[in-house]
Amino acid sequence: MTKAEIANEIAKTTGIDKAAVVTVVEQFMTVVKDSLAHGENVYLRGFGSFIVKTRAEKTARNISKNTTIIIPTHNIPAFKPANTFKEEVASK
Repeated sequence: MTKAEIANEIAKTTGIDKAAVVTVVEQFMTVVKDSLAHGENVYLRGFGSFIVKTRAEKTARNISKNTTIIIPTHNIPAFKPANTFKEEVASK
């Protein structure tokens, strides 16, 4: 499902103008991204959590050049679904 399909579905079920729904969905994504960029997790009760995970430094190999490189410690975004979310998906 794409962002446009999500906006269409929300607009259809709520009766809100599609342009307004697209604006709200885009702003929601911006707030989540900005929060994660500042190291703040986003918790949505009953849905899940957008969290920042830290990957440790590691050594990798480039086998075509036969060299090793060090990949530094870095943060990545992740999503952890709530138990009710997982149960609902599993039951369908």
